[in-house]
Amino acid sequence: MPIKRAGVLTGGGDCPGLNAAVRAITRKGILDYSWEVIGIQDGYEGLIEGQARPLTSDDVANILPRGGTILGTSNKASPFDLRDGKEVETERTKKALANIDRWGLDALFCIGGDGTLTIAAKLAELWPNVIGLPKTIDNDLRCTDQTFGFDTACAFVTDALDRLHTTADAHHRVMVVEVMGRYAGWIALEGGLAGGGDVILIPEMPFSRQKVISAIEERSARGKRSSIVVVSEGAHAAGEKHVVDSVVSDSPDPIRLGGIGKHVATFIEEGTGHESRVAVLGHMQRGGSPSFYDRVLATGCGTRAAELAAEGMFGNMVALRGKDLVPVPLGEATCSLKLVTPDHRLVTTAKAVGASFGI
Repeated sequence: MPIKRAGVLTGGGDCPGLNAAVRAITRKGILDYSWEVIGIQDGYEGLIEGQARPLTSDDVANILPRGGTILGTSNKASPFDLRDGKEVETERTKKALANIDRWGLDALFCIGGDGTLTIAAKLAELWPNVIGLPKTIDNDLRCTDQTFGFDTACAFVTDALDRLHTTADAHHRVMVVEVMGRYAGWIALEGGLAGGGDVILIPEMPFSRQKVISAIEERSARGKRSSIVVVSEGAHAAGEKHVVDSVVSDSPDPIRLGGIGKHVATFIEEGTGHESRVAVLGHMQRGGSPSFYDRVLATGCGTRAAELAAEGMFGNMVALRGKDLVPVPLGEATCSLKLVTPDHRLVTTAKAVGASFGI
């Protein structure tokens, strides 16, 4: 059955490139397929509460360079309850399906990361005409080489490290830089590699405090009077738990990581005697205008998603494989996180240029 009306939502944390994807879906749908496009506000919250508005070509004009999302987003709302690791139907599920019917949607585009697309996969079991698009600064979605938002976040981390090198050198300090990434170390790894991090600590490779201290002292013995330590928010010492900043009880993912940077700076200063400072980059990694690469990737994902819907290839996520954008089943894309392996090429590259992983 040909599509007449399509809905699009952006869920989870915001990131650069969301507006580029919304723009691409809207323009492709209108110009090539004569669709009506509906923008669902604030992610799954809008789907549940029935908040949406029409999107025209004029509505998406000039949004390509904008960060954030013109549709709004939420990382709390879900049409399902999470019980024993499974999405369970609730009254909210009925409300979401009723709104899809009320709006007369023939397709629904869900733009998001692991959480948003896990929900999309469950929704597709009840209402099959769902297509996913992979966005997240964490780059932790399986089946795709890269998610949009990641390149811009890493560029920001690189710029921050460039700036911190100069102040670290001036004061002969250890600068500990805490970056995002949740349970995946891609931002710390790639941003740290590009920004010349001397020590890189990631969740997948639990560190030894003594090995981190030794790495700093070995640099000092070679006459290096400053060091840059890049630590992912999910990094932790071997045998210890993650450092948790807060717990948000009404969120599908209640754990908010944070604070590991201060922890690392403290034990480095105590163990080496070198003055240490911590910089938490936080949500600045999410904000701002998307990079050239993220604009191109998000636009490509949006147009390819529209093509898949027009071809009836629902239940899939658009994935980057080499230079191609291909469909992969939503369930396959969200069955586990894409994590850094200790033998990954970028890990060995970082070690080859002198970076320590504290192991």
